[in-house]
Amino acid sequence: MIKHASAVWKGSIKEGGGTISTETGVLNNAPYGFKSRFEDGPGTNPEELIGAAHAGCFSMALSLMLGEAGLTPESINTSAAVTLEKVGDGFAITASHLTVVARIPGADEAKFDEIANQAKAGCPVSKVLNAKITMDARLEA
Repeated sequence: MIKHASAVWKGSIKEGGGTISTETGVLNNAPYGFKSRFEDGPGTNPEELIGAAHAGCFSMALSLMLGEAGLTPESINTSAAVTLEKVGDGFAITASHLTVVARIPGADEAKFDEIANQAKAGCPVSKVLNAKITMDARLEA
């Protein structure tokens, strides 16, 4: 399976800008630039997109693994905080912290924690990130 996305950049790093698109059309020339990445400017940025991918991938992995354990989630709400830091002469994504709140009838805290940690380690986006991945997971009653 191969998925495609593209980016176009025009101009210098600070004054220029670009657009990001996906083959599905969910992102269609979505703007991004220096201000949306390093300041509070409009548009998206690569770290935000990686965070969305990580949160979505983890939620799907957790749902799969819960199903394999005979549990069906009513809801899994995941957010990812992706850290971009200056490292040496450049920048690196050094961490992604997942915050998860799930409602799963019949699940107990210990089983939920075990499966959530398996999903954190096993989701394909977790595997591709060369970063410290942490998580706070909470099972709702």
